[in-house]
Amino acid sequence: MTTKVAFRLAAWAAVALSASLALAQEGKMPEMTPEQMAEMQAYMKAGTPGPEHAKLAAMAGNYDVKVKTWHDPSAPPMEDSGSATRKMILGGRVMVEEFNGSMMGMPFNGEGLHGFDNVTGKYWSLWMDSMSTGAMMSEGNCDDKNACTYTGTWNDAVTKAPVKARMTTRWTSPTVEVFEMYAPGKDGKEMKMMELTYTKKGS
Repeated sequence: MTTKVAFRLAAWAAVALSASLALAQEGKMPEMTPEQMAEMQAYMKAGTPGPEHAKLAAMAGNYDVKVKTWHDPSAPPMEDSGSATRKMILGGRVMVEEFNGSMMGMPFNGEGLHGFDNVTGKYWSLWMDSMSTGAMMSEGNCDDKNACTYTGTWNDAVTKAPVKARMTTRWTSPTVEVFEMYAPGKDGKEMKMMELTYTKKGS
């Protein structure tokens, strides 16, 4: 749930509790109107983890990561490596990923949050790393084989304008996930910018 929704639900619960205590002193039980009941059920449904969150939980663990980055589509990629740890937080509602390694030959650390919004019916991702003071927010969909496509934006350091990117993820085996990111190249045409191959340890 968003902060606004969480505060609203907490406020509603506080009012309901106060009313319940007052009525309990009079020997009466509080009753909600159909509208209040529907509103409460909607918020509870929005905050309850479902099968999509279970899919995220299945990704928890430690990974070795191979990194490839491209600046010119006609040139070979730069190759780096790292490791990642994924775990669920907030009662199984959000997966947090911590990456440590190198990128373009330099030390690199990143942290991402991944979740599924029951309200919009879409997966979401928030990424931050040591090469930027900004964040990248993405949203997308996944199929029944857990292959996903996201779109997201970040602010370009040179132009100061938002850059739109397309990301895909796919599992080539039960323990190997491939992440690919595509964005406009210098000619404005979409090109592959990055590829990360995650291999789960201990399997």
